[in-house]
Amino acid sequence: MKITILGSGTSTGVPQIGCRCEVCTSTNPKDRRLRCSSIVETEDARLLLDCGPDFREQMLTVPFDRLDGVLITHEHYDHTGGIDDLRPFCVWGDHCVNIYLDSYTAQHLRDRLPYFFRTKLYPGVAHIRLNEIEPYKPFLIGRTQVVPLPIMHGQLPILGFRINCPSGRSVGYVTDMSSCEERVKECLSGVDILVVNALRFEPHPAHQSLEEAIAFARQINAPVTRFIHFSHHIGLHDVTNSRLFDITHSDSMALAFDEEVISVE
Repeated sequence: MKITILGSGTSTGVPQIGCRCEVCTSTNPKDRRLRCSSIVETEDARLLLDCGPDFREQMLTVPFDRLDGVLITHEHYDHTGGIDDLRPFCVWGDHCVNIYLDSYTAQHLRDRLPYFFRTKLYPGVAHIRLNEIEPYKPFLIGRTQVVPLPIMHGQLPILGFRINCPSGRSVGYVTDMSSCEERVKECLSGVDILVVNALRFEPHPAHQSLEEAIAFARQINAPVTRFIHFSHHIGLHDVTNSRLFDITHSDSMALAFDEEVISVE
């Protein structure tokens, strides 16, 4: 099992337009962060987690291969703005990309992208199929099990995911979270890799701070934890990673960076 971090940035990306701070002007590639997205590859499935406006650019950095499913956490543009660019992936199977999302997000996409759902499709439009899912109700993509988890993004209910591979390995993916119920933490217990959001050092009403993310990660206690969904306020990648080690005294937790690949045998 492996997960590739396609993007580790918040909705504005890093560098942020018009900003000349030390992070936004850094020449370190790890300080350049596209909008959040990842690919999880199991023994029999290749799953995209969110499909934001940087999707096309992100997919040019990885081998072109099928997508067995797209898991959407919520309807915000930085997580759905690349759906039109799924067109090249309609060449496998029944020439349709399966998207898994909650009913609220499904309706949002139907309202925002009506040309995807007309009886007579415009030539060249991506063929997508919306599969509505519910919290705590597992489903299979091949032999890979996906468990949707209810989390809060400020006042907005959204989804995280636990992905269980046929081999028994698992990954937890949580982005844009501000809080969650205890059952979510119980469901994430035992994952091999945890990917979770940590916007910045300062508190935020709709996102975890780095301090809150560390506390959450300690409760899950995964062997490998990567933090994602950063604004430029997270600081320089290398400096903050060093500071993170001083806080946690562990190299199991680290800031993710774009194109990072994390594998578990």
